[in-house]
Amino acid sequence: MRHLLKKLLPSVAVALAATSFSLPAPARAQTYPIDCAILLCLSGGWPASVPCAGARAEFIRRITPWPVEPPLQIWRCPMGASYESDRQSNNADRIIEALYRTDNRRPLQSLPVDNLVPTDFTLRLVQDRADIDISGPEFNFVRSIRVFDVRYARQHESGRDGDCNRSATVVLGTYGTQGDFSWQRSSITALPEAHVGLERWGQNCPGIYHRSVFVDWRDYEGNYGFEQVNY
Repeated sequence: MRHLLKKLLPSVAVALAATSFSLPAPARAQTYPIDCAILLCLSGGWPASVPCAGARAEFIRRITPWPVEPPLQIWRCPMGASYESDRQSNNADRIIEALYRTDNRRPLQSLPVDNLVPTDFTLRLVQDRADIDISGPEFNFVRSIRVFDVRYARQHESGRDGDCNRSATVVLGTYGTQGDFSWQRSSITALPEAHVGLERWGQNCPGIYHRSVFVDWRDYEGNYGFEQVNY
């Protein structure tokens, strides 16, 4: 089984579910940090299992305002290697090892992420990063995650002159090479097609007031997924 886990990350997610069911309840709660479960279940396309259902629920909870958090906080999944580690080693295997860690070392903690759009709208680093080298293509699914925070989008016709007034604040959260998370200014036009609620934006001038957080991703095999939370 371990040999198969080394080959593909999606199979790791399945193994996570199977292993968790075989453990007694008290041990299961301490077997892996939630972000290790998110990492593995996301890579495998959220396979149906109790651990992956819990991991996905936490993934979505983090984008439910307020504040909006990075849905995957990979720095909370201690994988126990430095960036200078041997690139020939198997990164997938290190994720597996993180699940079975029995020592008491604590992962790095995240930071508050509200009000993170800088006034000059330049990219701003707001989080830590993975403690192993995840720059390889097997971790592209981490870098595929995007978080669109539509803090408000308002469109209405001016009663005085009939002009259409539009205003919006949209910020985009993305992951860097090592899983570092950052926010930058975005726009309505950058929202993915799967986003709903702003289809009439820019068409004549129907009244619109919209707020939402939209997250999308691609799993290890490139399959597309998304979630939207309106508020």
